[in-house]
Amino acid sequence: MSNNSEFLWYIPNDVKAGHRGDSAVENHNSLDTLTSHARALEEHGWKGALIGTGWGRPDTFTVAASLAARTTTFEPLIAIRPGYWRPANFASAAATLDHLTGGRVRINIVSGKDNLAAYGDSEGDQAHRYGRTREFMRLVRRLWTEENVISMGEHFRVAESTVVPRIQVRGDRRHPKFYFGGASEAAERVAATEADVQLFWGEPLDGIRERIDRLKALSRGLDRDLPPLEFGLRITTLVRDTTEQAWADAEAKVAEMARSKGSGWHDHQSVLAVGQQRLLELHERGDVLDDNLYTAPGKFGGGGAGTTWLVGSAEDVARSLRKYQDLGITHFVLSDTPYLSEIKRQGDQLLPLLRS
Repeated sequence: MSNNSEFLWYIPNDVKAGHRGDSAVENHNSLDTLTSHARALEEHGWKGALIGTGWGRPDTFTVAASLAARTTTFEPLIAIRPGYWRPANFASAAATLDHLTGGRVRINIVSGKDNLAAYGDSEGDQAHRYGRTREFMRLVRRLWTEENVISMGEHFRVAESTVVPRIQVRGDRRHPKFYFGGASEAAERVAATEADVQLFWGEPLDGIRERIDRLKALSRGLDRDLPPLEFGLRITTLVRDTTEQAWADAEAKVAEMARSKGSGWHDHQSVLAVGQQRLLELHERGDVLDDNLYTAPGKFGGGGAGTTWLVGSAEDVARSLRKYQDLGITHFVLSDTPYLSEIKRQGDQLLPLLRS
């Protein structure tokens, strides 16, 4: 796999224990426990981790800052929502954390539904929601790269705004990268013009190929004025010592999901976005697609990255991930539960194969 590929994990950041089959241990979301995950990521070859967001979860930025302070190379991919943050406030907070950590900040912009009223936000229709997201991303990037910014947009306004400390340019990195997801036409237009990395969930290869081609064409058609859009994959990877053991464990997990009616797995299904609906429909094509993309979890409550799993030995899963890389995927956000033990297993068994 190409040397420019990057591998991150996932930290769920959930007040309830047992997220997606994780070990329901005491103090599962304490700073010490989360730090043990972040340090294990450093020790087992990972670049960092996506940290989940949403009202009803601990504040993602606070968690990310705390973990960054307790680590040396761990890079948090901080999920945030326009509306929860104002652009200038966020640009300042992120620039400060980037300064304090020596350039370790990454940002995942989330535009999906949330309990907006709980924090005093409101949105109109889809066009309004994604229009605001696009304006947010454009303005934050300007605040990071320009001084005395004046912007009188439809959704946000600033006058003579200069964020300090300034983002330090590090090689070809001018500022933290914006990761972005979404499969609707409106979301793809935002990605094509404003995102640095488009994140896909675990669709089959033909679906990812189609979407990459469409986003590249959109970028050209919409006169993208940023560096070329990069692509990432957020997916569950169930890795065991042998192919047979991996499938036995995968089927046992799905059987437990069926028994419990998906308890602990429903975090993306309260409102079905276009991308989530695409995933949930995959099992209609078969329980296993491509070589080892397991769609059965979607029948019983798997949501988001938990809807489809790549299952197999480290060699099996590495072979499948290389095929995504051949399509142009360079950013991988992987996970399985129990999170901590799988950080170590997949870091030791899977990552060396992907870097060879």
